[in-house]
Parts: sequence; C-alpha cells; structure tokens
Amino acid sequence: MRKGFFAWAAIFFCVVSAAGCTGSAQPEGEHAAKKDKKTVELTVWGAEEDEELLGQLIRSFEQQYQGEADFRITFEAHSESQCKDNLLIDLEAGADVFTFADDQLNALAAAGALEPVENSGEITGANLSSTVEAASVAGTLYAYPLTADNGYFLYFNRRYFSDEDVETLDRILKIAAENEKLFVMDWTSAWYVYAFFGNTGLEVGLNPDGITNFCTWNGQEGEIRGVDVAQAMLDVAASTGFASRTDVEFMEGVRAGSVIAGVSGVWNAVALEEIWGEDLGAAKLPTYTCRGRQIQMASFSGCKLVGANAYSKNYEWAIRLAEWLTKEQSQELRFAMRGQGPSNSQAAMSLAVQGSPAIAALLAQSEFSDLQRVGGHFWDPVAVFAENMAAGNPTGEDLQKQLDKMTEDIIAR
Repeated sequence: MRKGFFAWAAIFFCVVSAAGCTGSAQPEGEHAAKKDKKTVELTVWGAEEDEELLGQLIRSFEQQYQGEADFRITFEAHSESQCKDNLLIDLEAGADVFTFADDQLNALAAAGALEPVENSGEITGANLSSTVEAASVAGTLYAYPLTADNGYFLYFNRRYFSDEDVETLDRILKIAAENEKLFVMDWTSAWYVYAFFGNTGLEVGLNPDGITNFCTWNGQEGEIRGVDVAQAMLDVAASTGFASRTDVEFMEGVRAGSVIAGVSGVWNAVALEEIWGEDLGAAKLPTYTCRGRQIQMASFSGCKLVGANAYSKNYEWAIRLAEWLTKEQSQELRFAMRGQGPSNSQAAMSLAVQGSPAIAALLAQSEFSDLQRVGGHFWDPVAVFAENMAAGNPTGEDLQKQLDKMTEDIIAR
C-alpha cells in the first residue's frame, strides 16, 4: 500500500512542479496542437435562397473538422447562372467554393478555375451518370455534382385541371381563359423558349470549338419549318389565358390567385406546395399545336455543380468543403429544405424523393429533354425574337425575316 501511495505521490509532485504556481500548464502535445492549428478562411458562393441550407452545412463541416483547423467560412449570395462571369473577373479574389450551372463548366475549366477532381472514381461511383457527364470535360471530372434537376416542367392547380387537361397546351389555355386566369411561361428567357423548337427537327447546339453555335431554327424545309413554330407561338400569345412572365412573376401570380398553371422547376416546389397544398399538380410539359399537329414541348436539362477554386489559398480545404456540400447526407438535407433533386444515386432513391410530384414530373419530362450545350450568343437573340412573339408581333414584320436575323446572331463568331 505504501509503495502504491509513494508512486502516486511522486507522479502528483511531478505534475504540480510542471504546472508551476499558476496551475495553467497543458500537456505538451495538446499545447503544440493548439499552437500549430491553422486558421482557414473560405468564401462560399451560392444562391440567395440557399443561405439557410448552406449555413447549416457549413456549421456541420466546421464541427466535423474543428480539431484540425480554426475556420472562418463566409457565405455570399451569388447568382448560380452568372457564377462564371463573376468568378473570371478575378480568380484570386473570387470564392473558394461555388455553386454553378453545368453549362459554365467548359469555360471555367479552360480558364484554369477548376482542376480535375482527384478522387474522381469515388465521386463518379456515387452519382447519377448524367450528372457525372455534365460535370466532366472530355471525360475528365472537374466539379462535384450537386443536383440532377436543373430542368423545367408544368405546374398546375388541380382545382382547375385534371391530369387529362394538362396533356395539351390548347386545353390548358382554354380552361385558364374560361376562368379568367393565366397559364404563364417566361419568353424573355431563351432557356424556356427552347421548348417550342426542341422536338421539331430544327436544331441548335455548340460547335466543336466549344464557343460558337450552329442553328437551323430558321429552316424552310422539313415537316416543321421555323415559320411554323413562330406562328404557333403567336397563336399561344393571342390567348387571353396566356402571359409571358418571369419566374418571380409566376410565383407572385400564384400567390395572388391569378396564375393557375405555369412552366418552372423544382426550386419552386416547396413554395407552391405551401400555397396550393393538396391541389398542387406537376406533369411533363404539354403538347402544342404546330402546323396542324401536336408537338411535344421539349426542355433543356442540366444540373448544378460545386467547384473548388484552383486559385484558393486554402485549396485542400476548399476541396473538402466542396465534397462535404455534395455528399449524400447533404443532398438529402437540400431536398428536405429546398425540394431539389439529388445527383447522389442513393439520395435519389429515397422514398421522399421518389414520392415528390415535382421530381416525378421532371423524370417524365427527361425523355423529351436535351443537355444544355450552347454558346453565349444563343441567349439574347432568342429572347428578342420570343419577346416580340409574346407581344403579338406588333410591327407585323415578316416572320422568316425575324427568324433569319435571330439565327444569324446565334451563329455569330
């Protein structure tokens, strides 16, 4: 017993001696770890609507790695559709981690903003093949897939429409007009206007140079000509049940009760469910009348990606954070909070995701969608043309002439 006591006393004495009079000594290893712990500053760009979601994910990341670094992670709201333009102004001053639409990937990789993903095999195996393709350039993965839902489809209020009613745009417009309500679609955006041209045999796309476009939307041969599509758009615009509205205006109309159907995407699913409740309906896009026949409306498809800035001062941590924001559990939280469809294969198979009307509609529309791959000259000419169609072609200018001008500007070098 005495031997044990003296042994314990000797240990106690050594500890007290090391601590000194202040009693503030720390084990040498712990002291060294705290002294050497690095301060990691990261800036994250994401959609304004994702601020709460990303805030939660950033906090969980900080907790996970709190023993390895002192984090100062800042969120800044940035448009995902304009991420490339904002980032390339000054890569060194840009965000360390950023979300963006997949059509910006080629330009970001070419500019050196993105490096090939090191653990590409792991990321590829965890995500849907279509999103991996969208996150790759020439077979090399450059970004982390985040969603598989960057497309559009039809939302409708079941108080006014049956499932059969929403199969054709003619019927949708008739019911909307009879009820002095509106079906809306954004014709100021070429992204949505593709719906009228996509399944007609008329083509648009990116040339092998990755910059310029090819386009036959002014075609005068074939079963469907460019003027046939233009006239079909004028016929739609002439209905009192139609209005060209932006996505923001679509939601404003829904809240006001004036809009009972419209074309949008999964990002509005949660808000629409809060307004329409059990009356919320979602389906693939309808057919529309063109040259006396029904044409299935097409859509652009794509996904959102997360990139790690190759110029980040804390690049290794930027990679870790990008991967954290896109892992299975993070995508499940994104679906729960924002209703956005996961790119992660396991998350996409969950009962909650499979039971979502919006996701089901997106999947139904996917058969008639094409991966968005167009150059920068595509957007403005189409918007100018479509806005004139939405206004009813008030000047009466020849439709073929307008189509020729639009096509000329789309393929400009």
